[in-house]
Amino acid sequence: MASLLLGLACSGPVAALDGRPAENGATAVLETVPKGDVSPLEALRAGTRFYYAGEKERALDSLRFAAEKGHPLAAWKLGRMYAKGDGVQEDDIKAFEYFRQIASNYADDSPSSPRAPFIASAFVELGSYYLTGINDSAIRPNVGRAREIFTYAASYFGDADAQYHLGILYLDESDRDPRMAARWLKLAARKGHVTAQARLGELLFNSDFRGTDAQTSGLMWLTIARKRAVGPKADWIAETQERCFGLASEPVRRRATMLAENWIASNHVSVADGR
Repeated sequence: MASLLLGLACSGPVAALDGRPAENGATAVLETVPKGDVSPLEALRAGTRFYYAGEKERALDSLRFAAEKGHPLAAWKLGRMYAKGDGVQEDDIKAFEYFRQIASNYADDSPSSPRAPFIASAFVELGSYYLTGINDSAIRPNVGRAREIFTYAASYFGDADAQYHLGILYLDESDRDPRMAARWLKLAARKGHVTAQARLGELLFNSDFRGTDAQTSGLMWLTIARKRAVGPKADWIAETQERCFGLASEPVRRRATMLAENWIASNHVSVADGR
């Protein structure tokens, strides 16, 4: 599956990616020993220390060395840096190539491996590039390719961000399928994906689904999303929740509020929304 997808052509601290913090010794080794004698993991740790010390040029050198030696987490961090212009000039082609390298080489990693979330994230980044294309490049908008890539990350890795993107595709495409959209959005919502919770709530509450049970579930998810949303997304989520709350009957309001409070109390999850 992965070879088919690629043949068609979150970000947390890197220090924690291998499960251990970067060490002073790794930095010293990289600075004093020829790179041929440094392991990719040592280079990753050194690059991590440089990055969080604000020495991003030195971080790039170490991360590139680790990525060239096949370390997927170094390649993932480099991809994110180029995608965001973080310490480097923004370059979507370079970012795309780093993410493609990860997806091509590690698509069959176990979904339970420590690096699986970063491999899944690389797939999501690739899918996002195929949705929009990259200017002045051979990467053109290709919704079918994006759907395949999101489906792989959503199904094999169970990635919440991929599940969210897949759900949105089922809502926005010409062959709209609200039930498939709800299925994928619900999987992401249960994992704590705030935007998925809001979009699922809006979908269930409105005319795509009938009956008070759908309205109750929809208002529940909107209420959960409103309580958890931060940043730019908080405003539209609050506006949507208020609108649906105003349209709901009093019994629906009471039950949705109770269910939302119970869900939040029972689910201490935190899933960051992707790009």
